[in-house]
Amino acid sequence: MNKIRLDHELPECIASWGWKYHHIGIPTNEQKENERYLPEFKTYVSGFDSNPFGIEWMRFEQDSKVQELIQTVPHIAFEVKDLDWELKNRGLNVISHPGSPADGIRDAMIEYNGALVQLFEFEKNK
Repeated sequence: MNKIRLDHELPECIASWGWKYHHIGIPTNEQKENERYLPEFKTYVSGFDSNPFGIEWMRFEQDSKVQELIQTVPHIAFEVKDLDWELKNRGLNVISHPGSPADGIRDAMIEYNGALVQLFEFEKNK
């Protein structure tokens, strides 16, 4: 039986597993100030580098190959120490297998009850 989390308790992934909050990604159709274009994803991102809460806006071109769920549902992202271990040992529903969106970074996207969660592993942690 799963333990019921009380209001003052942190989620299990933070309290027990050691995951660290990184950002929340919110899809939008609106052009935002200071967008940065990611040509490999045909996506514009903004806010990540300047928002004190880790909010990142994502605007996708119509022909973006990014999965529709990622283009339409907000996601929360966590930093993990060992991405491969987390994906193998936690029984997660991986919908976007490990890749490298930038130098020194690996990530994957999982789905849990219709919600999206992105996991990041940074080379600095190795």
